[in-house]
Amino acid sequence: MTAEATEAAFTRGGGLPAGGGGDRPLRIALLTYKGNPFCGGQGVYVRHLSRELARLGHSVEVIGSQPYPVLDPEPGVRLTELPSLDLYRQPDPFRTPARDEYRDWIDALEVSTMWTGGFPEPLTFSLRARRHLAARRGEFDVVHDNQTLGYGLLGGPDVLGAPLVTTIHHPITVDRQLDLAAAPDWKRRASVRRWYGFTRMQKRVARRLPSVLTVSGSSRDEIVQHLGVRRDRIHVVHIGTDTDLFSPDPSIPEVPGRIVTTSSADVPLKGLVHLVEALAVVRARNPQAHLVVVGKRPEKGPVATAIRRCGLDGAVEFVKGISDAELVDLVRSAQVACVPSLYEGFSLPAAEAMATGTPLLATTGGAIPEVAGPDGETCLAVPPGDPGALASGLARLLDNEALRQRLGAAGRERVLARFTWRQAALGTVRQYRAALRTANR
Repeated sequence: MTAEATEAAFTRGGGLPAGGGGDRPLRIALLTYKGNPFCGGQGVYVRHLSRELARLGHSVEVIGSQPYPVLDPEPGVRLTELPSLDLYRQPDPFRTPARDEYRDWIDALEVSTMWTGGFPEPLTFSLRARRHLAARRGEFDVVHDNQTLGYGLLGGPDVLGAPLVTTIHHPITVDRQLDLAAAPDWKRRASVRRWYGFTRMQKRVARRLPSVLTVSGSSRDEIVQHLGVRRDRIHVVHIGTDTDLFSPDPSIPEVPGRIVTTSSADVPLKGLVHLVEALAVVRARNPQAHLVVVGKRPEKGPVATAIRRCGLDGAVEFVKGISDAELVDLVRSAQVACVPSLYEGFSLPAAEAMATGTPLLATTGGAIPEVAGPDGETCLAVPPGDPGALASGLARLLDNEALRQRLGAAGRERVLARFTWRQAALGTVRQYRAALRTANR
């Protein structure tokens, strides 16, 4: 089935939902095709938002696929697993399933898309979610999609059983643009275009959505520009930080020269290669300077090449699979937290570092300034993609304890005032109720 045919098959629908006005508790279906919080920001969003929605008195059922969401044990939150074929699982990514694993035509679509170099999960999860929700009509007041943007979610309340609200953290077309710019040859560019083929579907779906949430003003502008969504349909609800967990602790000793960053994937968007190059410059005058990366060590690619080229094998450490408590203590132990990204739709690592009182060096890519605040007041800010500017910022912070203390304290106050998960949940519920009122009218 072509993308256009799939779109046409799933655009029918309409009608009105069951009730849901007033201030009564809501029954929420929260959809996430990739919800593990250790695999990226979408999983973190689902975990913390679901908990805070439940604490406000709502009932939240997270419906997710592999890697399955990891949720806090909060009354009012439960997980429903909606299995895919899990084609990208470790240690056998891009695997070919056995014959007895195939259950229906959606499984066949998933495998065939992977075999031809595409990424099928947003489409196939949306089709499975559509079928699941249709079988449970009347059980939910609102369906909240976490950036699936698949054809299966079109059709309105008559199809899904409730009005749809969709979060778009940022348009994946931005990632596509940056990956194409970094591709070394035509073969790699062709591969990137095929992999990101699902973004054509996401553009078509996004334009039909009645209510879109996003996490920053910068992301709102990108959604208008890249996806063509009308600005009046997009509502900014800043996401948050667990400020009880991510908090200062003077008992954790500061490690001289330690720089911490989070990079869940070796992609140009994260700018890690520029931070590695900056570290090489800083170590020429400060041999104690070293980098701890929260993420998987790449065996090849630009980051691995830069580490070898700069002779930094002993100065760059990668940690993966650590607990929340270990992550917090790692950030607390750093003299500098760094976000070197070329673009971010929000930047949870920036907010989390600031919440611990660790001074932040961040680029001005995308929405990062909305989170990190003014240069010299709550962080040091540098242009994206500039190793020299990163090196200067790192050296300045590592050499100046008073500056580190001032920026760390100011950063913590900024997060407490603006970026908590309770505030995010309250803002999200306001948009749920607005969607219900609009659908009932």
